[in-house]
Amino acid sequence: MEQRFIQSAIARAQAGRKSGESCTHCEECGDAIPEARRKAIAGCRLCIDCQTEQETAYGQDTTWNS
Repeated sequence: MEQRFIQSAIARAQAGRKSGESCTHCEECGDAIPEARRKAIAGCRLCIDCQTEQETAYGQDTTWNS
């Protein structure tokens, strides 16, 4: 039972991850997204500031970026 719960949690987390090519500029504010961030986070669409603001607004944990 516990193993199924863990597998289900992993599947939910993976389904929520973005994929594909990252944007060169933030979709929210238009600032450039650093190359290191684009390479580290597949499908990155927001700069760090906008990502943090969005996560804070939705009550998400901002200790890691998506």
